[in-house]
Amino acid sequence: MAQAAAVAKPPEPPRRSRARRASLPYLLIAPAALLMLGFIAYPVVSVFYYSLQHYNPTKPWRNGFAGVDNFVHAFTEDPLFWDTLVFSAKWVVVEVGLQLLFGLALALIVNQTFVGRALGRALVFSPWAVSGVLTSAIWVLLYNSQTGITRYLADIGIGEYGTSWLSDTSTVFSAAVVADLWRGVPFFAILILADLQSISKDLYEAAEVDGASRVRQFFHITLPHLKDAIILSTLLRAVWEFNNVDLLYTLTGGGPAGETTTLPLYIANTSVDAHNFGYASALTTVAFVILLFCSMVYLRLSKFGGESK
Repeated sequence: MAQAAAVAKPPEPPRRSRARRASLPYLLIAPAALLMLGFIAYPVVSVFYYSLQHYNPTKPWRNGFAGVDNFVHAFTEDPLFWDTLVFSAKWVVVEVGLQLLFGLALALIVNQTFVGRALGRALVFSPWAVSGVLTSAIWVLLYNSQTGITRYLADIGIGEYGTSWLSDTSTVFSAAVVADLWRGVPFFAILILADLQSISKDLYEAAEVDGASRVRQFFHITLPHLKDAIILSTLLRAVWEFNNVDLLYTLTGGGPAGETTTLPLYIANTSVDAHNFGYASALTTVAFVILLFCSMVYLRLSKFGGESK
């Protein structure tokens, strides 16, 4: 019997053949990996390189090695850098906070069983499929002083005709926040709803048997299970909101009087309009370091991926 088993056992492949089989998956993904590396690594390296240069195609006689002059200018001589950085922080905190609040509320609502739930979910999630430029175009029409919301409000006696919320420094921030909320809230609702559906109903049934109220169930069952989803979604959305250019550029152009100019929008204006690519690259490098540092601190403090107590 032992001899028959030994005969039936297939021979082991040679070492070279096993090595080829082990390396085959890496060879298959190598072209895509090299393309991604090229498209990601080259822009990053070029930005770091130009951040150390005076580079303006319209003034080639001034081009050359700058060292840290661009960074010194940003931190010590450019008040717009600090103004746009402060506004960027304000924009991120307000937008992410409100989007999380409304997204959580919407996710809890559409997670319930009711007639027309599928249609309700489709309506809730549909704004996320709209691009930033199209979103801003829609809200530009809604805020139009002649055909938009303000005209209909004036028709019923609220406000005055010809009022433009986007050109008034006292209302432009709130108007921009509302426009971005319309598109950003579904992002949180989608991620949170997906995590809500993974929570076992047995936990809620056991809590009801123990006499726990809906509020206690929310804070002791729902929120702990949503911790990682909330941390990840807020981090991703904070990075995206910090880098928000398309909506604000199309909606307000950074105005009026620079009231809605974020740091990325200031970088875009510096590079595209002023052609000062060296200084814009330095500002981009500063923004990258700020985002990297804040992300690491946030993940560290939030204990992302750790066990909930």
